[in-house]
Amino acid sequence: MAEILGLGLSHYPLLCVPDASMASLLAWTLEDPDIPAHEKDPINWSAQMQEEWSNDKGAKAAGRHRAELVRNFDRARDALDAFKPDAVLIWGDDQYENFKEDVIPPWTVCAYPDMEVKPWDHAHESSAMNDRVNVWGEGKDAAFLLRGRPDIAKELTTGLLQQEIDVAYAYKPLHHKSAGHAFINATLFLDYHRRGFEHPVIMMPLNCYGRKVISAKGFFTRFSHDVELDPPSPSPKRFMQMGAAVARVLKASPYRIALVASSSWSHAFLCDRTWRLRPDTETDERLYAALRAGDYDAWERVTLDDIEGAGQQELLNWFALLGAMRELNAPLQWSEMVPTDVFNSNKVFVQYGPVGANP
Repeated sequence: MAEILGLGLSHYPLLCVPDASMASLLAWTLEDPDIPAHEKDPINWSAQMQEEWSNDKGAKAAGRHRAELVRNFDRARDALDAFKPDAVLIWGDDQYENFKEDVIPPWTVCAYPDMEVKPWDHAHESSAMNDRVNVWGEGKDAAFLLRGRPDIAKELTTGLLQQEIDVAYAYKPLHHKSAGHAFINATLFLDYHRRGFEHPVIMMPLNCYGRKVISAKGFFTRFSHDVELDPPSPSPKRFMQMGAAVARVLKASPYRIALVASSSWSHAFLCDRTWRLRPDTETDERLYAALRAGDYDAWERVTLDDIEGAGQQELLNWFALLGAMRELNAPLQWSEMVPTDVFNSNKVFVQYGPVGANP
């Protein structure tokens, strides 16, 4: 009988770097000449933002932020280890890493075999880790084995196509040497203490960046840098429908599967209405309250314009998770929001279930 666990977590790239560099994205944004000076002046910031930034550009606050994140990753890892999954399916955004101008699929099941991953040698520009020192002191030759379950991935793909979810699939990477940072960072952080990560992973990259996936290479630009926008991503509601279909396929299987949404919530560098200096915390808090209340209808009412206006593109990974959890009627076990004004994005962690398919 199938059993399914739901987890939500962050893949925040700057958790990989020492505390003194964790707010480097804000430091870079403050150099943008097209952002008004009064917006960049800390005297006009919120009390929380001033306290986090302080006189050390966020270095001290970074230690506290890191501790909160690691504590939540440890809790998610404990739940994962206790569950003993046959596979961990991760929904993550591809930021112009594996998919580029030649093809941008809405979603893809990666039926990869075991692969060797070198996080610091394979680092892509969008992970903000090229040539950076990482907090573990690992070099470019550091490698680990990411185990796969191509058999389960192929069964999932077949089931989705039979449910009229038009999904792409792949047996090997296209433009990336291994896997994008939404997937690698999730496993690195779940193994923050370097005990090893043996759970097989099925990556399911989603087109969350839509209009900016090629035009902005899924990353950040200067405020006045106009780009010729690409076609949009699927709607939030469609992400939920896809997640529900994944849940239906898997609950008819004999497997124990962990479904994981990998992303932070609103991103400062995507949010024009905050001058790209801070995340849209108010919008994040409204959706988090709906998550806590089990108000899936509130999530389904969110439009793509809402998502893009709040800089929540990566949150579309979570819409897939919420669609799956609604389909399974999975109970919310625990959740925590880790807010910030300085470290680019608010982070949320959650556990649903596990639930059996045939209780």
